[in-house]
Amino acid sequence: MHHSDTIVAQATAAGYGSVGILRISGHKSDEVARQVLGTLPKPRYAEYLPFFDLNGSILDQGIALWFPAPYSFTGENVLELQGHGGPVILDLLLKRILLLPGLRIAKPGEFSERAFLNDKLDLTQAEAISDLINASTEQAARSAVCSLQGGFATRIKDLVESLTSLRMHVETILNFPDEEIDVCFQRIKTEFDQIVFYLDLVRKEAHLGSILREGYRVVIAGRPNVGKSTLFNLLTGRSSAIVTNVAGTTRDVLREHINLNGIPCCIFDTAGLHKANNEIEQIGIERAWKEIKKADHVLFVCDATCTDYISPDKIWPDFAHLLESIPSFTVVRNKIDLTNEKIGVVEKNGYSVLSISALTREGISDLYAHLKVKIGLVGSIEGAFLARRRHLEALELADMYLKNAYHHLFLEEEQDVLAEDLRLAQEALNEITGVFSSNDLLNRIFSSFCIGK
Repeated sequence: MHHSDTIVAQATAAGYGSVGILRISGHKSDEVARQVLGTLPKPRYAEYLPFFDLNGSILDQGIALWFPAPYSFTGENVLELQGHGGPVILDLLLKRILLLPGLRIAKPGEFSERAFLNDKLDLTQAEAISDLINASTEQAARSAVCSLQGGFATRIKDLVESLTSLRMHVETILNFPDEEIDVCFQRIKTEFDQIVFYLDLVRKEAHLGSILREGYRVVIAGRPNVGKSTLFNLLTGRSSAIVTNVAGTTRDVLREHINLNGIPCCIFDTAGLHKANNEIEQIGIERAWKEIKKADHVLFVCDATCTDYISPDKIWPDFAHLLESIPSFTVVRNKIDLTNEKIGVVEKNGYSVLSISALTREGISDLYAHLKVKIGLVGSIEGAFLARRRHLEALELADMYLKNAYHHLFLEEEQDVLAEDLRLAQEALNEITGVFSSNDLLNRIFSSFCIGK
């Protein structure tokens, strides 16, 4: 794909550094080389050259790299200039380049966008570049590299190929209804089962990949003075929350980030939930409920010395009905050092019960293990890829169309609808890798990148 203009941007971070890099991509990159370097460097060889201004004076000197199309990151002619990393000298060099006609500053993510449009990357690989730069943990970085190398895309392509084969057999039944119907029908059902099974595996992997990218939100909630802030300080490893015996000490939401076996987690401490007459406390409680509703998992803490109940509707009868809208929560019975309860986790219908002492640290290892299970961190995550919310939505959409199609499979009069559902499922999967993507989607994705990418 040919772009009429040539783009330039600083590829290194703003500020001072030992090296600063400018990247130029487009059909006029060779002209930039001749004007600024006085020569066109040998392809894919590093050459130490002076960088000239408009009057022929030397602005700087450094390494020049020339990548003629199509053997470059963007698939276009690319010139890379590596000079000294001072902002003033880089700005002078950038201004010098922009004096040439047909050159402009690149938009955020435009280099990666051109690589995608020129079939150098699929959409998951392009997104992985941004994710790698913004990775907050070592595991997130490793997973971004897995996506960049095509780990996620390979799974999607396998699903699409299987769907293509399935659609071919469905069309055979529709166009030749009297030829070996039973054989074709059994083959279709077998392929269907395999695709549904594999899609379910990919969805689970993508869910973990989304957590690796965005983090896992754990909210600590409960009545006042049950040990929420003590547990918060223990989980985060720092005394961020003030701990006193006075009920209502915590009035605003506190948050800290931790690394749980490579998973970035954000832990929230919230105000005690009760019927408050104080306006400030009421605001704190409203904020607590907002965080509870946005949480991936909620630790509802109760004081084990005040109740023997483990059921939420018995412990918190005044707001237990609100828990129905919360997807995942654990009842944490705290202060068991005073009750001599047995440490451990008990699974109930729809929730878990965990007995600990935040003060003495009893049961904390069980809490960490419990959170890993809730995240889905069971076994090794070697080879995990990163996923975005749009990927999860596309996989969910594909799953819905597949289930609809499976229903129509057994209804002869609806087999035309079956074929359409399979087409829509494939279209949803293709949007993940960018085989089918609207311009609005592409603009939204690449605008979130840094400028030099």
